[in-house]
Amino acid sequence: MNNKELWDRCINFHGHSCGGLTIGYKATLYAIELLNINFSEDEEVVCIAENDACGVDAIQAILGCSVGKGNLLFHMRGKQAFSFYDRKNNKSIRLVLNPLKDELSREEAFKYYQNTEPKDLFTVKETTIELPERARIFKSYICDNCKENTSENMIRICGDKKLCLDCYNNYNRFDI
Repeated sequence: MNNKELWDRCINFHGHSCGGLTIGYKATLYAIELLNINFSEDEEVVCIAENDACGVDAIQAILGCSVGKGNLLFHMRGKQAFSFYDRKNNKSIRLVLNPLKDELSREEAFKYYQNTEPKDLFTVKETTIELPERARIFKSYICDNCKENTSENMIRICGDKKLCLDCYNNYNRFDI
């Protein structure tokens, strides 16, 4: 698939074109180039995004990273930074968007992102977060209070009852 087709796929997935989508698109193209990765059928490619902005949609559309598959994770820091991991080759990179040199309008920023090569948009760094384990499938339990089905890793024991996080009253004397 050529870059025009990939960009169109991003727009179709996201719903419109914008500067934020372009950032994720360019980050994804750069990750593909640097790690020699492609669409992830399962969890071969993992992305940890440090934001939940428009660019994440490009990563989903092009690389197939998704929350449901367990290979799109968020480390919310409000940064235009993305860590990409290739499980097959045990390689990873962290791409951090370089700050704009001048204050630009939305339209000017969009044109800048569209017309700038990924290597000039991002600083390549080593990943700082260890590659997470593959997604697990957990048994479910019925919460003894609300009666809703809840994943076992989200159940808390209180006395002889299994409670979901919504029904569990956390005990903590220090974080007031």
